Amino acid sequence: MPGGALQGVGVLVTRPEHQAMPLCRMLGAAGADCLRLAAIEIKPLAERQQLAERLQPLESYDLIVFMSANAVRFGAALLAQKRDLPLAAVGPATLRALNQAGYRVSVLPENGFDSEGLLAHQRLQHLAGRRVLIVKGMGGRDLLATTLQARGASVDHACVYERLAATPSTAELAKLVAEFEPAEFKVITATSLDIGAHLLSLATPELRALFEQAHWLVPSARIDAGLAELGLSAPRIVAASAEDQDLLSALLRWRAGESPA
Repeated sequence: MPGGALQGVGVLVTRPEHQAMPLCRMLGAAGADCLRLAAIEIKPLAERQQLAERLQPLESYDLIVFMSANAVRFGAALLAQKRDLPLAAVGPATLRALNQAGYRVSVLPENGFDSEGLLAHQRLQHLAGRRVLIVKGMGGRDLLATTLQARGASVDHACVYERLAATPSTAELAKLVAEFEPAEFKVITATSLDIGAHLLSLATPELRALFEQAHWLVPSARIDAGLAELGLSAPRIVAASAEDQDLLSALLRWRAGESPA
């Protein structure tokens, strides 16, 4: 297809600003016309500096779990350059962030890049008397902690960042409508349920109408179902994960089916 397989596809990338550009570059290389609207902002928690004083000695934890690349970005300092700690990462982006910070990861999800995948790992099955530290953002799902506790673990949390709803101006939203509306095919990314919820909450009636006409690109059946619960009736494209390459692959498969020529 001249111009790339995604020629004529307008993709609204809604990740936080610092995470949006790699996906935009990948989609643009495939021919898509990318627009950006950060639905959430990621901010470090000021009190993370005092976390180390409230936690148990790092060596007392049988496993330290990082729940996202942002958890590494704002929480790797908790590890205090100790390279022999037992670390777990919830997915490949988190793994890369830890590796780039100089740390080795011993536990990864066996299937899927989420809490469910991590909980399936053999190391997390029998935890009576074990101590686990979870490094994460404020809020979010409690599935990992509650399941580990049910399996006998003592769980501590280190919340190192928060997700805040973005507050674009009326002019910015009007500009987005004008730029997004002409696209032949419209796609919106929602790589977390927080992003999807905040995006729907800030939409003007005109923008919400566009949202319902678009296809939403999501990284899991869980987020697909969550968007349906929020009242979104637009069709969804479900990728294998929130990894950039998996999002692109899902979009290419959809585009081929939408317009085989």
